[in-house]
Amino acid sequence: MKRLLLILCTILSGFSLWANESKLGAWYNYFGNQAINKNWNWHNEIQYRNFNLGGDLDQLLIRTGIGYNLTPNNNNILLGYGFIYNNPYVKGSDEKYSFSEHRIFQQYITKQQFGRVYLQHRYRVEERFLQDDFKIRFRYHFSVNIPINKKAMGPKALYVSAYNELFINGQKSIYDRNRLYGALGYCLSKELKFEVGFMRQVTEQKGTNQMQLAFYNNLPFKRDS
Repeated sequence: MKRLLLILCTILSGFSLWANESKLGAWYNYFGNQAINKNWNWHNEIQYRNFNLGGDLDQLLIRTGIGYNLTPNNNNILLGYGFIYNNPYVKGSDEKYSFSEHRIFQQYITKQQFGRVYLQHRYRVEERFLQDDFKIRFRYHFSVNIPINKKAMGPKALYVSAYNELFINGQKSIYDRNRLYGALGYCLSKELKFEVGFMRQVTEQKGTNQMQLAFYNNLPFKRDS
């Protein structure tokens, strides 16, 4: 644990030094998934996104949804809702403005395991209700987790994590953005883990860099004894 804390402190210090020179943003994320019974689950998440390491808000995102397991562990469908508060800069100035967005989304997640390599595919469709517009967007998210010091993901497992996510618009401008992410994670218990990572996001207009600190809380269904 002491070595892990030293590694994480070193990573965070490196990000902080780099942020002063490269305009590095930061996303602080919480992802929860609680089983209601053996078939149904409740998803919940909060993402606090900043233009800097903290205090200069870019976006606050809150999602929730109800999912159903098509198979016990590997296939899940979900219907969800998201509220997004945006606080961007006016282009070419230091002034900011704000607007909100409501989303309804449907997704399908399928998981695979090959030895100690854990793979996940997520397919998502979003109906986006903006102030004066309505848009549809399609997303494909592919992720991989590989434990380093254990043969399987579980308590006290140190692991590497990576994902790529492609966003496709249902409107004229088809390409929306792409996100590439890499991280180091640690499983505090079977239910709780956290990651410290870096993400490169490329849109039609620009590319941005974000440090990410993410906590995951996954509670399985437990029958009363």
